[in-house]
Amino acid sequence: MPRSPSTRSARRAVSMTDVAAHAQVSQKTVSRVVNGEPYVREEVRLRVQSAIKELDFRPNAAARSLVTRRTRRIGVVALGTAFHGPTSALAALESVARADGYSLSVHRTDSTDRDEIQSAVDTLLNEGAEGIVLSEPKQLEGPPLQIRADVAVLTLGARGLTDREDELVVGADEESGGHLATEHLLALGHQTVHHIAGPEAWVSSQLREQGWASALREQGAKFHEAVAGDWTPRSGFEAMTQLLKGDILPTAVFVANDQMAIGAISAIAGQGLTVPGDISMVGFDDIDVAEFQPTPLTTLRQEFSLAALRGMNALIQTIDGTVPENVRHLVPLSFVNRSTTAPPPRSGTTNPW
Repeated sequence: MPRSPSTRSARRAVSMTDVAAHAQVSQKTVSRVVNGEPYVREEVRLRVQSAIKELDFRPNAAARSLVTRRTRRIGVVALGTAFHGPTSALAALESVARADGYSLSVHRTDSTDRDEIQSAVDTLLNEGAEGIVLSEPKQLEGPPLQIRADVAVLTLGARGLTDREDELVVGADEESGGHLATEHLLALGHQTVHHIAGPEAWVSSQLREQGWASALREQGAKFHEAVAGDWTPRSGFEAMTQLLKGDILPTAVFVANDQMAIGAISAIAGQGLTVPGDISMVGFDDIDVAEFQPTPLTTLRQEFSLAALRGMNALIQTIDGTVPENVRHLVPLSFVNRSTTAPPPRSGTTNPW
């Protein structure tokens, strides 16, 4: 007589002993296979793995951690934001961690308050985190953080955040990205490049602006003060509107992210001007919609997956007791040349304002 659904759901959970009996090996051998330990013949390992799959055995993580003294858990302190960069970095981290057999515990913070960050670290350590990732994209005021944690620490970004000599730092080379965008526009013949920056407190904004400014200095191009936005399309629209009110109409603009660039293009179109016919533009990030704008956006792509892979690999090496070769690593960006840049107009354009 078939068992009812309630009977099936209440059946005893499959144990490691059941797997051992099914695979005709010792329980210790099953434990070694489950925990990825060496000294198991390949034929035996495959037999145990087949038994695990057939019986739908699910190792108890808590029990396994008692045996191995490993939780395989990484703690992440992340700024609570929905912006593209931080969320993409977090998604990439989670994907890499999962592929390496680690889980992530994420503690979101709403500010760069030092006590709040330390409190988040303490919470993650109490949850058994074997390593800590700091993904705080805003600039901290004052001296570096003094993180109290007897575990490896990775800062996901271009600048370190802590005073630890063993701090791992992996991030995108955003300053070089700003430099590359500006160089591209100057090489097309533009006399100078204006800049719509992100919020001043964000490290990404600072680095991209530094790259822009250094490229102008190297080429001896005229410098105009950057106009700041807040990463949103509306702020890009408003910043571009401000630039359009100047005495001289800009012919080239480097915008610190794609969303502001999309808003800026809307402001340009509202004045009867075109991109790139009248004004060339380069964005930053290569968000999903950048390629599918009426005029596909030329931009810089951040390799979030590569940065996360290198950062997590370095962190896991450190957790396993191996010192990685490079404790600080910057990942190059990719220049995506689409349709929003061109040489400047042959004759000066009259400012429509």
